[in-house]
This record gives sequence, structure tokens and C-alpha cells, in this order.
Amino acid sequence: MTSDWHFEVPTAGSKRLPPDARYMEALSSQGYGFEVAVADLVDNSIDAGAKDVVIHFLRDGDRLVSLLVIDDGKGMSEEDLDIAMTVGGRRDYGPNALGMFGTGLKSASLSHASAVTVVSKTRRTRPVGRRWLMERAVTGFECDIVAPDYTEALIDRYYDRPIVWQGTVIRWDGVKDFPQHGGGGQTDRYLHRTINKLGLHLGLCLHRFLAREDFNVTIAVEDVGTGTEYMNFGVQPLDPFAYPVSGSPEYPRRFVADVPSLGTVELDAYVWPPKSTLDEYKAVGSVMDRQGFYFYRHNRLVQAGGWNNFRQPDQHLALARVAVDLPDDPEGKLFRLTVKKDGVEASPEFGTSLETARDAEGRLFPQYIVDADSVYRDARKRSGTTRKAVIGPGKGLDPSVRETIEDELPLIPAEEPIRIRWQKLENSQFFEIDRETRSIVLNQHYRAAVLGGRRGGLNDAPMVKSLMYLLLHGVFEKEYSGSREKDNLQLWQSVLVSAARAELDRMSEGD
Repeated sequence: MTSDWHFEVPTAGSKRLPPDARYMEALSSQGYGFEVAVADLVDNSIDAGAKDVVIHFLRDGDRLVSLLVIDDGKGMSEEDLDIAMTVGGRRDYGPNALGMFGTGLKSASLSHASAVTVVSKTRRTRPVGRRWLMERAVTGFECDIVAPDYTEALIDRYYDRPIVWQGTVIRWDGVKDFPQHGGGGQTDRYLHRTINKLGLHLGLCLHRFLAREDFNVTIAVEDVGTGTEYMNFGVQPLDPFAYPVSGSPEYPRRFVADVPSLGTVELDAYVWPPKSTLDEYKAVGSVMDRQGFYFYRHNRLVQAGGWNNFRQPDQHLALARVAVDLPDDPEGKLFRLTVKKDGVEASPEFGTSLETARDAEGRLFPQYIVDADSVYRDARKRSGTTRKAVIGPGKGLDPSVRETIEDELPLIPAEEPIRIRWQKLENSQFFEIDRETRSIVLNQHYRAAVLGGRRGGLNDAPMVKSLMYLLLHGVFEKEYSGSREKDNLQLWQSVLVSAARAELDRMSEGD
């Protein structure tokens, strides 16, 4: 029988199919986190040769109105700005540029704002400005030309902080993440939380740049009504390998992996000291998140932790971190960077090459995994106690508390975590154990008593929820409860109901 299979697909010409304007909506739905989106803008500033970058939150009383990113980079001419504001605009990236796809400015901005305005000035040209308004962009790729008098005014507003003769201002309006109603201290709480997270994220991703004497990122808040700038601080580098002393005298070590399709890849393997409380160790994520590979592209951290299918995360590898500077791989044969620059896809060839990667003394990379595991286990033994493995906590408990529990207690592998949630129960119950959904259910009726009248949320009442987890996690680790355990549960139930009712009485009396 003769095969009719074509090894090459035959064609009969071509047809131009430009993107529908709704492509802008897809572009703005890339799943950018707020900190990741702002970091993408700072990357552009670094590519422009900026020495100083200011991230400026503007408020009008209790209401947040705009976010601006200002830099003293080389700026853009009108032609350059049109290219920068074009979706997928082709520009020449330098050999060490952080930009790649020509979409970061637009997708990062429109993921979080209904309008993005860019005003820029070079040393030899007048300020020029363009604005993408989302409602206009989705109907025909129409980009607004900013009035010349405003471009001058915006550049002048930031003259000498940091713009002097050249630079760029990016302005976000209609920021989706901003509180809709700023009263009751919501704006202050939002700024405190957001600026802290933003500072940690930038400090981590850009730590190699921030460690230089000639580069600074400042986060500031200004009230446009009064002109008062009441918050202004520099972002500090957060080096995920900056421990005071190594967890093992044998490390760090450099391993070299031979990859047939690309050449050699260097891996700098570190072992953190056990039980570190430094931000450089703890700010990355959970115990499972922070171990593994830390990939850098042109000195910018683009992945913080993860084993990229080389192996599964393991609590005993909590101290293992490997720095990898990505080699030039323009075709993505070995590594592919996500558009958001928050992760790396490694080919199976990379994982295979790790099995035979060696250091200068001939030690294999898999031995590093064994060594990091041993340091963690030995530290547990030296503490004088062997803690029993538990089912970990899940949704409903604050991430920082979950992280501490995971640091302190060994976890039973591959077990669904214990959720903690509020639900309506009989008033004679403070809590209920739901084995089917593996949940500790707290009585909604007593929520106000626990929160002291404050507004609740998914991770509210961390103190009470932590205590409930410590009291009750063992129930889920057994198939059934014995008579003594049932008696304890009833005892705790009675005492907690009595305490919650007493607290409600105090609240009603205004005490």
C-alpha cells in the first residue's frame, strides 16, 4: 500500500492576517503580579542606562490616584517612543539587555492600569509622550499623542529627582490594585503592605544591580494636594546567597554540566546554615519554594527556586540553592524564559546533564543533593529532639505562619494540607472537624469575638487559627479518635465556646 503522508505541508500562497484589536485584551491578561509588573518597568530603565529609578505612588488625601516610574536613562526620541509603544515593536536589544519580546511595557502596564502614559526626553530632543488608553486600544490599536505642554510639565516635575537632562516617566492611571475607597486607613494599610512586598521583590530580582554603587531604586509616596512627600526610601539588595557562614564547610562549589546542544553550563551550589531568620533566606517563599535553582539572565534574577523537573522538592533540601547564569541561547534550545521573566523552562537535556555534572575535584552534582540533605538532617538531630511528621497547614492560615510551621515540623509527604475556614455552626460549637474536606471549621457566629470587631479575610485571626491547627492537626493523622481524644475535643469545645461568648458580652457592653 502506498503512503499518502506528506513530510512537508504543501502551501498555495499566503495571506496577511493582522491581529484583531482585542489582542490588547489578551496582552493585558498575562497574569502579571503587581510586583512583577513594576519590576518589568525597572528592567527597561536599566536597559536605558539609568543610574536612579524612582517608583512614585501619588495620593490625594485618602485616595491613591497614580503610580509613576521615573528614571534618568538615555530617554527616547519620538521615533523610539513609537517603537516602544508598538505591540511587539522591533527594537535592537543590546547583548546584555533585560528586554526580549517587545511586549513588557505594554502587557505589564495594561495588566494593572486602564491607561499607561510614557513621556521621554533625550539629551538632544524635546520631551514627547504617548498614551495607551485600554478602552481605545481594544477598538483599533489607537495610541494617543500626549500634548506637548504636558510632556514638558511632567518632565519638569521630576527635574533633578532623578531626571536632569534626559530620562523617562511612565504613568499608570486607573490602577486596578488600588483601594476603591481609601477611608478607614485602607490606603495606608495598602501602601504599607504593597511597598514592603515591592521592596522585597525588587531587592531580590535586582540584587546584583542594587549592590553596585552607581544604581539606586527609590520608592516614594507623595500627596498631590499638599505636595508632601512623606515616605522615601531606597530599595536594599536581597542576595539569596548572602549567608554569614556556609551551612557546610564543603560549599559553595562550582559544578560544570556538559550539554551537547549548547556547551557547558556552570552551577554554583550553596548550602544555607540551618534555621536562618535572615530575609535573604526567608523572603523567597515557602520551604518548598525557596530550594533549587536560581537562574540569572544578564545579572537579573529570573527564577528564584524550583528544581525544573530535575527532582521533586523535599523539605530536607530546604538549605539547597544553586545559582545558574543562563548562557546565551537565542533559539531556546535549552532554556526558555517566560514573558514575565518570573520563571525558566529547562529542556530535559538540562536535567540529564546534571547527573554527570562535576566540580574541579570530580565530585558529581547528585552528591551535592545528598550533602545538602545531610546538613538539614544533622541539624535536626543536634537540636536534641526528633519531631513527628505532620500534615501541613493549607488555605486559611497566613502564609508566614504556614512557612514557620513547615520550617519547624517535618511534613508527611504527598498529603493534602489542612484548611481552616469559617462557617455557620450550632452556637454550642466553636469548631468542627471535617475529615472529608480535611478542614478545621470555625463557627462564623464567634468570628467577631475572635477578630475584635475588625474586618475579616481569608487569612484572618492568625493567632487563633495557629493554636487550632496545633491542637487539632493530629486528629487528621489518625483514622479514628479514641475515647481520651474525644474527651479532649469536648473539653476544648466547651472552654472555647465559653471564652468566645464572654468576649461577645464584653463587646456588647463596650468594655
